[in-house]
Amino acid sequence: MIVVESAGMTDVGKKRKGNEDSLHLDDDQQIYVVADGMGGHQAGEVASGLVVKTIQDHMNRIRNNDEAEELAHIDQRLSREANRLLSSIHLSNRIIFQKASDKPGYRGMGSTVSAVFFTDHTAIAANVGDSPIYLIRNNEVSNLSVLHTVIAEQMAINPDAERQLGQNFKHMLTRAMGIDRTVEPDTCEIQCFKDDIIVIASDGLTDKVSPAEIRNEVQNQSSKAACQARSIWPMTGAATTTSPSSC
Repeated sequence: MIVVESAGMTDVGKKRKGNEDSLHLDDDQQIYVVADGMGGHQAGEVASGLVVKTIQDHMNRIRNNDEAEELAHIDQRLSREANRLLSSIHLSNRIIFQKASDKPGYRGMGSTVSAVFFTDHTAIAANVGDSPIYLIRNNEVSNLSVLHTVIAEQMAINPDAERQLGQNFKHMLTRAMGIDRTVEPDTCEIQCFKDDIIVIASDGLTDKVSPAEIRNEVQNQSSKAACQARSIWPMTGAATTTSPSSC
């Protein structure tokens, strides 16, 4: 069984009046979510809030009713638990898309989502957009998520794409929650080990500090202390850190 220590924080920063980041931490159910909204007139804040609330509510319903609630978008290649998480993301996407269609002030709103769900022995990571999920293990940092940006996808074809395209394409998303009726999250499931650390963050953090700087901070203190460490956290962003203490 996995026991997790977690903490999270979000900061509106000094440049913006509204905070479009939302996060959710649930040590009981062991699910952790960061969503970074987009859209004017507080629509981004609405979208990210809907993401985390829908995932939270849906995962609770599934847990309480076990298999009484049929899962949509079943992927036979994935575990039952992974399909539960994906089902909540697909539901979030439909709700945001419908609300954006119904209310003119919310037209074009959307959000990223990056979520981690712990089972008895594994961690399931799923994401849409560019909010990364880092795994720190044995002093190494790896990315459990897939960046859905123009530059990231072009660099998979041409390693020199970032220099050729320029920074304007760095945060141009190729996938986001609520933009279309359907969405395609990327998912992975890995075995957990004692002292693994997982960091889920919005780009407000990762634009300012490197993965190595994040690793150095979270390895040396508790999850709560790391989330409050002003030495690396920027003036805006959201992050959660989770650290399995036993498996």
